[in-house]
Amino acid sequence: MDTKKTQATSPNQWEDFIRKSARYQHPDRLKSIWQIVNTFVPYIGIWILLVYSLSVSLVLTVFLLIIAAGLLVRLFIIFHDCGHGSFFKSQKANRYTGMVFGILAFTPYDKWHSSHMKHHATVGNLDKRGAGDVWTMTKEEYLASSKKKRLYYRLYRHPITMFGIGSLYVFLIQNRLTGEWMTRKQKNNVYLTNITLLLIFVGMGLSIGFLTYLVLQLLILYLAAIVGLWLFYLQHQYENVTWVRDKDWNFIKLALEGSSFVKFPRLLQWFSGNIGFHHIHHINARIPNYNLPKCYAENQIFKEVTPVTFISSLRTLRLRLWDEKLQKLIGFQEI
Repeated sequence: MDTKKTQATSPNQWEDFIRKSARYQHPDRLKSIWQIVNTFVPYIGIWILLVYSLSVSLVLTVFLLIIAAGLLVRLFIIFHDCGHGSFFKSQKANRYTGMVFGILAFTPYDKWHSSHMKHHATVGNLDKRGAGDVWTMTKEEYLASSKKKRLYYRLYRHPITMFGIGSLYVFLIQNRLTGEWMTRKQKNNVYLTNITLLLIFVGMGLSIGFLTYLVLQLLILYLAAIVGLWLFYLQHQYENVTWVRDKDWNFIKLALEGSSFVKFPRLLQWFSGNIGFHHIHHINARIPNYNLPKCYAENQIFKEVTPVTFISSLRTLRLRLWDEKLQKLIGFQEI
């Protein structure tokens, strides 16, 4: 089945679902607290075990690093939900929880969510690219570019650059910087995040050794960042995704045809905080991550969405440019 899937379902059916989706968007305080407990507590526990594992077994240390990275990805999903105001009914609870988990993920709360909200409002819009998305040129733009810009774009879109170098750049450098476009509140949040991270570095360094903390933290952050950026890439860069010009942009159409449904095994779905149901998230971002599977199971219309599997996700790495005539992503070799 083609992943341009809304054609089999009338617009009225989707609009009807949007009206009914409110029943899924109410946060459950106990579920939210439990999700914090079963993610944050193990994350701290793994850190303690990591320090002791260094004197026991390198294999054990590597295993614990992978688990810690998975938990950090899950913490980031909670941080993400808080920014949408979907994790708690109280906006103060959302903000404070999100800020704490944002610090653990080396991500300033206000700066990141300002960009992310723009992303939700412009996903799949060729005339409004650049806000919280992966840089994507059209075939025509690429062919009209200078050799220098083409080379830069090829390097940017290379998997080693995006996931290998880019992951550390985003979380270690980009998230530390402010910009002229930012409000005073957003800038102050960046400063607060940076100062807190510095204090954590000093405190952990004095407790377990600066080199030990630095190596462990960088490895955890690096692994989590690679997975996180790959997930974000896969959410809007896949075969049969839809991109349109502003005059043809429609919220429902692009939420469904411009956002993927990634089908994970149950364990990976847990670590990724159900973010694979990304098409549902873009229809209603106020639905908490723990309600997304229920929403999917109870609404037959979502069964028409062809999932992106692990194998098909690997094929997306060769897709680089949007071909407006063919209406699909293509690779450089297809020019």
